Amino acid sequence: MSKYKWFLIVIFVIVWIWAAIEPRYPHDWLLENYLVFVFVPIILLISRRFKLSDLSYTLLTLFFILHLVGSHYTYAEVPFGYTLQNLLGANRNMFDRLVHFSFGFLLAYPIREGFLRIVKVRGFWSYYLPFDVVLSFSAVYEIIEWLAAANVNEAAGIAFLGAQGDIWDAQKDMLMAAIGAVLAMTIIAIINMKYNADFTKDIKESFKPGHDDEILGEVKLKKMLNGKTDKK
Repeated sequence: MSKYKWFLIVIFVIVWIWAAIEPRYPHDWLLENYLVFVFVPIILLISRRFKLSDLSYTLLTLFFILHLVGSHYTYAEVPFGYTLQNLLGANRNMFDRLVHFSFGFLLAYPIREGFLRIVKVRGFWSYYLPFDVVLSFSAVYEIIEWLAAANVNEAAGIAFLGAQGDIWDAQKDMLMAAIGAVLAMTIIAIINMKYNADFTKDIKESFKPGHDDEILGEVKLKKMLNGKTDKK
């Protein structure tokens, strides 16, 4: 592992220790950290065989640090969120909106890198699919958040949801993630448009089926059934 990746790990561990010391609501801190307990080890294990760029690891680390800050105070009571609230003239603490925006903005690029290198997507789909995955993950998280909050004590559930009385909180959180992902992919597209001579060609080619393209559905099923019959 490179020195820079060790640096990111050390920074993350320092922030995690700080966040774990006397969190404002211990039960909420535990609920918020299930995300950390699950995904950070998965990322580290995957990195043993599939290494992302330093940029991707930096973006992932920044997102988890923001999440840790939210877990320490609870998203509805982070001091910086009140600063944002005053700056934006909002009627609520805005830190959770910032983190949901950051989810899309910071994670879209690592997701895109995975698509490009593993799935070999190209052109338009290399920008659209990260956006699509961000929205999917965001929706799944909102469902998990609801289920978790419904099965813990009321105080922890309210702190974990962080809805602050807004009945449309989940939808607005997903919208912020979508905006973040769109912004990130727009920036990447502009960079590629400027420096990648094949940008326009790649976009056009991504809408064309490959040379080995064939109809699926009932056509593919019929071929598979015929293949099994022939072998018998």
